Amino acid sequence: MDRPPADGPAARVERFAAPADAPRLDVLIATRLDLSRNQAATLIARGNATVAGRAERASYRAAEGEAISVTIPPAPGREVLGEQIPLTVRFEDEDVVVIDKPAGMVVHPAPGNWTGTLVNALKGRGEALANAGDPGREGIVHRLDKETSGLLLVAKTDRAHRVLGAAMAARQISRRYAVLCWGHLVQERVFVERPIARDPRDRKRMAVVETGKPAKTALVRLARFDVGDLLRAHLFTGRTHQIRVHLASIGHPVVGDDTYGGGGGRRLVGLPPKRHFLHAAWLLFKHPVTGAEIDLRSPLPADLREALFRAADGALPDDQPDLLDYLGFYRMDEG
Repeated sequence: MDRPPADGPAARVERFAAPADAPRLDVLIATRLDLSRNQAATLIARGNATVAGRAERASYRAAEGEAISVTIPPAPGREVLGEQIPLTVRFEDEDVVVIDKPAGMVVHPAPGNWTGTLVNALKGRGEALANAGDPGREGIVHRLDKETSGLLLVAKTDRAHRVLGAAMAARQISRRYAVLCWGHLVQERVFVERPIARDPRDRKRMAVVETGKPAKTALVRLARFDVGDLLRAHLFTGRTHQIRVHLASIGHPVVGDDTYGGGGGRRLVGLPPKRHFLHAAWLLFKHPVTGAEIDLRSPLPADLREALFRAADGALPDDQPDLLDYLGFYRMDEG
């Protein structure tokens, strides 16, 4: 049975069929489930992974279509304490809260970042959060990368979390990002639909991998500058680092993104260290209880606004409170 103790979090169970020409079992599981190879090998050694119901070695190569089942035990419990960290709230009622996350803040605790996260800050406000989800991720409906700023939706009740989670899975929550990329797209609108998984050669990165999870991003050019294009990116799926990986895969990495090849542009536009030009600027969703349409917008923060002025080299007016609005970012269309 995949049932945890009554007072503990649930184990995660993943099942999938082996593809043709599958690599060794530890590599296959690591790639498919976004784990490190060592993590996958440990699960296999502990009997938490089976092939057609039987235990196999990490080096085993499954035949096409063989059923693979992997049980991932919950992480050991660790209390997440509330901290007095200022937050910018864009919307809040008894069911949900939308935070305008600053760059540099991690969303939830994890090894290397047990404090100072958004969840610590939310708990420090003294208000309830949905208990659904893993411990330390209470209320989190979706995530933003550490150096990505912008709007992030949080559920305060279990009901809201269930409804919003289902809406996210059904692609009924619209998330659109402002991004400055290196170089110029070949067309005004580009759709990138390429599967994403952990990079088999570097487990700290994601990559376009044939056996990865489906991922689709729509890109619309709003302005063209010498250094690159200002884009509106619309997520149809929510894979880790999706926009960054998809742009890098077509030769136009996010300006300032050290991980995926865009770090060299940081000095040209005056971005701070480690900062990349990616901002979750527009969030649209139906309220999980009332059904009301919620439309929230976040202008570029000061560091990205200044970087955009430098990229534009005098081509933008300095009297516009929201440059994204001026550039047509909030038009409602397929992108």
